[in-house]
Formats: sequence, structure tokens, C-alpha cells
Amino acid sequence: MHYDELPQEVVVAIQRVLELKTGPEADPLDDLSKDFDCVGILNGYFPDEASLADISAVQAKLSETQNELQREIDALQEELKNNQDPARMQLIQEMISDLFGQMSRIREKATESEAVVRNITKDIQVLDLAKKNLIHSMTTLKRLQMLANALTQLEDLVKDRKYAEVAQTLEAVKQISASFKQYMSVQRISQIWKRVQELQGEIRTCLDQDFDALRVHSYLQDPAKPVKATAIADACLVVDVLGGDTRIQIIERYVAIELKEYRRVFRTNDEAGQLDNISRRFAWFRRVLQTHEVEQGRVFPPEWKVGWHLLAKFSEITRDDIAALLSKASLNVKALLDTLQITAEFEASMAKKWATPFQEMLNVTAAATHSPSPKSIVSAFDPHMGVFVDAQDKQVSLHSVNLCRALARSPRPSLDVDHPVPEDGEEKAPTVVLPSSTELFYFYGQSLEQCAKLSTGKPLFDLCTLHRKWLRIYAEEVLISNLKRPVSQLRKSTESRFEVTEIQQAALVINTADYCQTTALALEENIRGKINDEYKEKISFQTERDQFFSVISAAIVVQLRELEVACEPAFIAMARSAWGTLKHVTGQSPHIVDLINSVEQVVETVKPLVEQKKYLKNFMDKAASLVVTKFTNALVRSRPLKEIGAEQLLIDLQAVRACLLKMPGESLVTTTYTRGVTKNTSQLEALLKVISTPVDPAEGFILIYTLQIKDASFSNFQKILDLKGTPKAEQNNLLDSFLTITSTSDELESTSFLSLTSPAASRVSLQQNDASIFAGFTSPGQSGPPTGGSVSGAGDKVFSDFRRFVSFGLRRDTTGP
Repeated sequence: MHYDELPQEVVVAIQRVLELKTGPEADPLDDLSKDFDCVGILNGYFPDEASLADISAVQAKLSETQNELQREIDALQEELKNNQDPARMQLIQEMISDLFGQMSRIREKATESEAVVRNITKDIQVLDLAKKNLIHSMTTLKRLQMLANALTQLEDLVKDRKYAEVAQTLEAVKQISASFKQYMSVQRISQIWKRVQELQGEIRTCLDQDFDALRVHSYLQDPAKPVKATAIADACLVVDVLGGDTRIQIIERYVAIELKEYRRVFRTNDEAGQLDNISRRFAWFRRVLQTHEVEQGRVFPPEWKVGWHLLAKFSEITRDDIAALLSKASLNVKALLDTLQITAEFEASMAKKWATPFQEMLNVTAAATHSPSPKSIVSAFDPHMGVFVDAQDKQVSLHSVNLCRALARSPRPSLDVDHPVPEDGEEKAPTVVLPSSTELFYFYGQSLEQCAKLSTGKPLFDLCTLHRKWLRIYAEEVLISNLKRPVSQLRKSTESRFEVTEIQQAALVINTADYCQTTALALEENIRGKINDEYKEKISFQTERDQFFSVISAAIVVQLRELEVACEPAFIAMARSAWGTLKHVTGQSPHIVDLINSVEQVVETVKPLVEQKKYLKNFMDKAASLVVTKFTNALVRSRPLKEIGAEQLLIDLQAVRACLLKMPGESLVTTTYTRGVTKNTSQLEALLKVISTPVDPAEGFILIYTLQIKDASFSNFQKILDLKGTPKAEQNNLLDSFLTITSTSDELESTSFLSLTSPAASRVSLQQNDASIFAGFTSPGQSGPPTGGSVSGAGDKVFSDFRRFVSFGLRRDTTGP
């Protein structure tokens, strides 16, 4: 067959085996495609008439190249003939059997030696255990002595109220006493533990007295009872050691004293507490806050945020008063707007003062006191906003304009969120969703509630359309755009380590997109419950929810891409391994160890970041399919495998399967996942078991094939022989035997998993283009079973191209390192 009739995949494989260069630097004589241009090559050798003088030298060079290729072909043919000697193969098999016998004897000797060593070191192990127990007992007694001494010292310090020293000693006492919890059954330790608890109660009593003295001095301004600021500052250190509950108790009592006068002056039934005097309320609080910051508040640590607690309690009292006044008052639009504006300006000034949103400050203080999130002061006006429809329309339009400007200033907003380092040294929990998403839906909820108070007809429908628009913009311009790596940050081709920040960013996008699509559904139901019947059927956020699901899929693909990058070096090493020259089986291959470590690192990075288990399960399914498919592709690319190579790959496959089975963890593993991984790896295991079986005797090899593969496919059997590296001279006899045996086995199918797609190839978007395990091979035509001792005639023509391909593969094996 002429070379230009070869299929393209065979030509590419030949070029890869011969390491032929492609492109401008390639030798034109090495071109195996249909585009071979002899005229162009001659013009290259003889570009002008003067170059014709070198025709003899060119001809001599081509003749020498031809002779060199012929000598190489003759040498390869001779070597192939020698390698096919049956006596030599028998000798090799006998040597392998002897080697296995020697390995068994060495293993037995090693077991005996281990038993002898264990018997010799038995007494030493007993002594080591006794030494360990003695050291542990001495350490425990020393700690007990330290605890008793520290406790005595603490009692003296508490009597003198030396809070600076009390804080340090109490911290030490708590740390040391924590190690004795497991020994509470010991009477002496139980007594010491009880004394520690009693002493902490005494410390709380002293602290209450001193802080009450500070509050009384602050409230009555009594100069006869001065309170040292340094003593209170040191007392705050002791409060921090005692814990958060004690801190909250101290803060709440202080706030109650500070706002006691406010409750008395601004009662709702007095003139000062009316709505037209609401500005006086805020002015009074600003004066109290200034006094707090200049005088008493300076003794409190900044991380206590006592000013925030003052603001939260003031907001709670003021909001309740305003709600009560609004429920009884009859106000015109101007009075209502003026009061609302004054309140909003106060909240804005407080937010500007601390550079923190007003609602966030309320939420922080509520979380510290384990209370539900409170509402802002302006929320008291929501039930009375029926006359505010025009102003509400303007507010929605203004918000839209501001959002447009924000997107115009930052067309590619970053998902990186700067987290301030906590001042108390505790680790801050990572951001689960983008704050911008919660803020976006918070605005939607507020605007819809206000608009629904004004109209449940077309204005509410128009507002819903506006919300859908900005949800699409948020998904496209904020979430999707940040999944695309900037051009300046594109990974170089030589980089193989996965990017943790990419995985974290993708997880943040998944959580945010899931939050958005869930909240969008709730938003749709909320609007349907409020809007008029004529608009109910027109309200739908399904398009936007589908867009967020697409964002989630794109983010999972990013995580799978990082998994593929992390595993790629291991699969490259596997594909380049010379399995055909492997002499003996060892433990796990080094690249498999690297592969398992890479998979575990990526999975452990993803697990704590994604909130919803369904997306983690989706990632696990696709990750397992990706690893199995990449393993399969690397296995096919590394042929020929030979028996020893297949046995080694079986060990590697078992390690990979164990890794994949435990990869999700107990909370995420499902029967479907386990069944899928087991099925896909079992198919590869069956293939490797067949390859690891010797072809002699032929009947035994064919029996193993039919038991493992369970088909009578002539092409699949020949492909396994080629993957195994069986010489062509032996293949014909094996193929004849295969057809003879399988022709009488009606229970065998005509196809098997070798004829179908590779494991879960359709489930993972990052897979190779190979459609089956043997996609790299050219399937021989099945023109009918051959008769006689060999395939001849039409059969030779059918298999001619494939034989030429295998000859090049043998050339690579014999000439390689």
C-alpha cells in the first residue's frame, strides 16, 4: 500500500515514534503526508542554474542516506528474527521462574529475621514503655505542682486586685488546669479544679464591683470617688481571660447605665420624645458617644467595640419609640420625609464614623450577644411608606445609575476580599459568598418591600424587570468574568502546580452563584405573592437562575482544570515509562504516589470551600472520571506493556482505585459514586489481567480473555495483542486459535467495554478526544475469519498498514535507551 493511502492517525503515530520534526525546521524528505512535493524539494536543492554544478554531491549524499536506511532496516529485521526465537523465550521464562523462587526464599528469610529481632528486643520494649510512663508521671506531677503554686499566687493577687498580674496568672492557671480534665476522678485534682472555679467566681465579683464604681462615677460625676483608669484597663485584660460571656455581661451593664438617662428624657408621652424633636435624640447620643470616647470609653480595649454596642442599644430603643409614635401620629408627606431623612443621615454619619455599614455594626453586636440580627432605625418607617411611591421610584433609578457607574469604573471586578486581621489574635472564618451578592439581594428585598407598600401592579412588575437585568449583569460581569484568567496571569506551559487561589476563587463563585439562584427563586415567590393576578404569570427568574447554574458549571470546570494540571506530571511520567523492559514488579510506582498526593491535595483544598454537598458530589464524580480516563490514555500511550509491565500497572491501578474510593469522605460518598469508580477501574483491571497473562499456551490465554473481556471480537483481541507487544509472527496463530475457540461459544457477545467509550468520557468536559480505550489503534477490518494456519490474501492487505505501524513501534523499543 502506498504511504499516501495510510490513515492520518497512523501517519501521525509513525511521526511520533520516529521523532520526526514538523514545521519549518523539518526535513522535507521525512514528510509522510499526501502533501509531499518533490518539485519543491528539488527547487530547494537547486535554486538557480549555478547550483546545478553540485548535482553530483547532492546525488552522492542521497545515495549515502539511502544505503544507511537500508542497513538499518536489515539490522532491525535480523534483530526481530532473533527475538522471535522460541528457545530464547523459553529460557527467559525459566529465568523469571527462578527469580520468583529466589524472591520467595528471601521473603521467608526476612520473616524469620524479623521474628528473631522482635524476640531479642522484647525486653527493651518493656523498658521503653516503663520509661515513657515514668516520664509522663513526672511531667504530670510537675504540672500539678505548678498549678498549685500558680493558684496560691493567684489568690494573693486577687486580694490585692493587681489585675495586670491576675490576667497573666489566670491565663496560666486555665491552660495548666485544662490538661487535668481527664484526671478529675482523682480527689486532689478534683479539689484543685473546684478551687479554680471558685476563684474565677471571686474574680468576677471583684470586677463587677470595680466596673460598677466606674459607672457610678461616670453617671454621678462624683469626684470624691475617683476610679483609676489604669486599674480598669488591667481589669479588661482579666475579663478577656475569663471569656466572651463575662465580657458581654460587663458591656451590657455599662450600656444600660449610659442610656438610662436617655430613656427618662425622651419618653414618647413627653414633648422631647415626639417626632418633631427626633434630631434632639441623635444630638443627645452624639454627646454621650463623645463623652464615652474621651473619658470612660478609653479604658475599654478597642476590640470590645463598646461604642458599637452603645449604638446598637440606642438604635433599638429609638426604633421602638419611633414605631410607637408613627402608629399614633397623622403625618403629611413632608413631615414623614423630613423625619426619615434625619434618621438616614444619622445612620450614614455613624457608618462613616466607623467606616462600616450601619447594619453590619448592628449585626456584629447582635452576634456577640447571640441575639437575632436587629433592624435599623429607618426600618420603623417601612409600614408607613404608602405615600412614598414617587420618592421610591427615584431611589431605585438612582441605585441603578450608581451601579452602572460602579461597573463602568470596574469592568472586571475582583473576587478577592480583603479580610482585616482580627485584633484578638483569633483566626477569622473565610468568606463563604461574595458580600456584594448579599448586599445586592438586601437592596432588592428592601426596594420590593417598599414598592409593594405603594403599588402591587405595573410599578412592581417594572421593578422586577430591573432586578432581573442586574442579576444577569452580576452573573456575567462579576462572576463569569472573574473565572477567566487575565492574559498577564496565564499559566506557562512549563508550570504544572495547581493554583490554590484559582480553586478558592472558583469555590467562592460556586457558593455565590448557588446563593444567588436560591435567593432569586425566593425573590420570585415573594413577588408572586404580592403582585396583582394579571402579572403573576409574567414573573419568572428561571432564565437568571439557569445562568447562575451555568456559572456553577464553569467554576467546577475551573477546579477540574486545576486537578488536571496537578496530575499531568504523573500521567506524563506514566506514559513515558518503558513497561516493556520492566524486569520485576515493585510496589507503587513513584509517579502513582505523586498522582495520589496531587489528587488528595486538590480535593482537600476544594472540600472545605464549597458549601453545598451536591456540587461537591458533582465535582467528585467528574474528578474520578477525569483521573480514570487520564490513566487509561496514559496506559495506551505507553505501549507495549508486556506481562511484567501489566502486573506493575495492576498494582498502580489498585492504589488509584483506593484513592478514588476514599476521596469523597464518609459524608459525601454515595453508592452511585462507589459503583461507578469500581466499574470503570474493574474494566481496566480486566484488561491488564489479560495483558499480564502469557500467550503460551494459546488456549489458556484465550480462556483468560473470554473470562475477563467477555466478547468474541476479533479486532479487540488483536488490539490487546498489539497493546501487549506480541510479535506479529505469533499473532497469526493466536488469531486463528481465537476464531476457532470463540466460533463455538454462543454465550460471548460481539462487543464489550473495549468497543465502547472510555470510562465516563461523556461526563467530563476536560477529557481527551479519544472515544475508546483503543482509540490510538487502527481497527483491523473484520472481513471474516481466516482459514488455515495464517491470514493471507485479502487478510494481509487488511492488516498491512497496522503491521507497518507495529514495526515502527518495535523499532522504537529496540533503538531506545
